[in-house]
Amino acid sequence: MKFKPKFTLKNRHLQTLYAPLFRKQTTPKVEIERFELSDGDFVDAYWYNSKPIDNRPIVTLFHGLAGSFTSPYIQGVMRALEKRGFASVLMHFRGCSGEENLLPRAYHSGDTGDAKAWISHLKKSYPNSSLYAVGYSIGGNMLLKLLGEEEEETPVKSAVSVSAPMDLNISAKAINKGFSKLYQAHLLKALKLTLIEKYNKFDMESLLNMSIEGVKKIKTIEEFDERYTAPIHGFLSASDYYERCSAKQFLKSIKIPTLIIHALDDPFMTKEILPTTCDEVSISVTLELSKHGGHVGFVGGSCGKPNYWLEEKIADYFLQKTL
Repeated sequence: MKFKPKFTLKNRHLQTLYAPLFRKQTTPKVEIERFELSDGDFVDAYWYNSKPIDNRPIVTLFHGLAGSFTSPYIQGVMRALEKRGFASVLMHFRGCSGEENLLPRAYHSGDTGDAKAWISHLKKSYPNSSLYAVGYSIGGNMLLKLLGEEEEETPVKSAVSVSAPMDLNISAKAINKGFSKLYQAHLLKALKLTLIEKYNKFDMESLLNMSIEGVKKIKTIEEFDERYTAPIHGFLSASDYYERCSAKQFLKSIKIPTLIIHALDDPFMTKEILPTTCDEVSISVTLELSKHGGHVGFVGGSCGKPNYWLEEKIADYFLQKTL
């Protein structure tokens, strides 16, 4: 079923902000698994309720920029997946679980290494369980890039990407315009605080040639990527990072059934981030576009009695793939 919100919920900003501001939920029980990485760092994986002790299919979730288990879209889809017989687990990106990481680096939109290691770990630990994956926003971009890189070799049976900034350069510029600057300020505040904490632990000033005062003066996501994300992760510049890590160029190489969900009114990006020709997209990829939905929104029903179309859509899509 296509997403068609009622008139009162059509506004792109209301779609984007409704769940973070108004959704009421109780925090579910989780089992935390600390996954050690080959470079000596770690990521924290949060299993919904507990690790599976049977052969249920497992869905790995990848959150968006500055997201975590507390993000409403994560907890919501975990509940929907549980009802349909799936185990689910959120792999936090480095530094996003509330625990300080062990290296000066962090994570970025094209950082597929940690996710590949985690998925490989799941395949070895649960050889009889089918594996699925969902990525939101930059987690969605990362997941699409991973699937394009691995092609037929991925252990993932099917995947969903939601509101992915598939052209990072366009997205970085779009979030620095108009009302979207408010979203940028919110995200940038969290990113800068995390980076400033690293200055207390590492010699970041030497690594970045930038003082803490310099970090505080950063005004845009693009500048943050130029001053920190790119150099600390081995890119020449923000533009080099955007060019190499945008998922759009990897869509043609994806070999497993993959659903891309995107709203044309997404305030974080313009429609130019979308593929426009058939040769840009593999036949394994389904692109579902909605006129409304905002960024990781897709809230149906009414303001007083909402329903969350997105999480039901994702859970039903994976259920169909198990048949």
